[in-house]
Amino acid sequence: MTLDLEMYSLIAVYSAMALYTLAFVAFTVDLARRSSPEPLEASASDTVSAVASAGGTALLERTDASVTTGRERGSRALRTGMSLTVVGFALHAVGVALRGFAAGYAPWSNMYGFAITATGIIVGVFLLVQFWQDLRFLGAYIVGFCLAFLGLATVNFYVAVAPQPPALQSAWLVMHVFVAILGTSFFALGGGLSLVQLLQARREARGGEGMRFLATLPTSERLENLAYRLILVGFVFWTFTLIAGAIWAERAWGRYWGWDTKEVWTFIIWTIFAGYIHARATRGWRGSRSAWLAIIGFVAVLFNFTVVNLFFKGLHAYSGL
Repeated sequence: MTLDLEMYSLIAVYSAMALYTLAFVAFTVDLARRSSPEPLEASASDTVSAVASAGGTALLERTDASVTTGRERGSRALRTGMSLTVVGFALHAVGVALRGFAAGYAPWSNMYGFAITATGIIVGVFLLVQFWQDLRFLGAYIVGFCLAFLGLATVNFYVAVAPQPPALQSAWLVMHVFVAILGTSFFALGGGLSLVQLLQARREARGGEGMRFLATLPTSERLENLAYRLILVGFVFWTFTLIAGAIWAERAWGRYWGWDTKEVWTFIIWTIFAGYIHARATRGWRGSRSAWLAIIGFVAVLFNFTVVNLFFKGLHAYSGL
């Protein structure tokens, strides 16, 4: 029975990867269409300028609202990409759940389980955020990123279901790691927005010259504000991760802090994003400096998961490899 569930989990994950691949193609086609000589949509700044020059005050209010709330239907490719992502996420969730049932415990106690769970939650958070703000233009980035990590996990990190190490047989595994994944998801979205912000700011500095698809996206200032809000949520989750990890460490190893490599990097990540929030809120950091700091923070998260897990020894060496 365990082997059957494990096999079905792999089939579900591979099926999700196939749908994510199609979704990535659809999102890329949408970006290509946005780069055409006649963009399908206009950015907030371009629309406001055009309507203002025509003297349409009432129309200005309606058009600006539609752009800032981001509720346009979008191109057919964009809608197709979102539909494929939703179905792929459903299969992805089934794959993670079956892996957990096969193991008999939370399926993120090794690098493979963590990778398939984290990528699934990142896609899930991306879909949920759409109810708050239209960020579908990040579809190629989010789906492409998760697809790459799923490929890396299934090829290089896969391990068969095995008994759980004693130190991981705790309810803190569920809380600590799950909340860390939630924090990572919001950092991923914030990092993507910050990357687009840098591109948009460069285009604005050149008077609108540059990548044409950026003309259909929000202004760099709005992208920065959206990134800040998402990173703020991620920072709350990461703070809980740090606290919960210390409590769990005391129960498992008899100390709250031991300068283990994983503990140090978790704190480094917390410090980077704390510095980002503090500098932006109190010292007026705006523009490219805040964007680069957000990107550096997300890169540190990726470094923590890959390099630290694979090449550093310590009490957190549960990669399963």
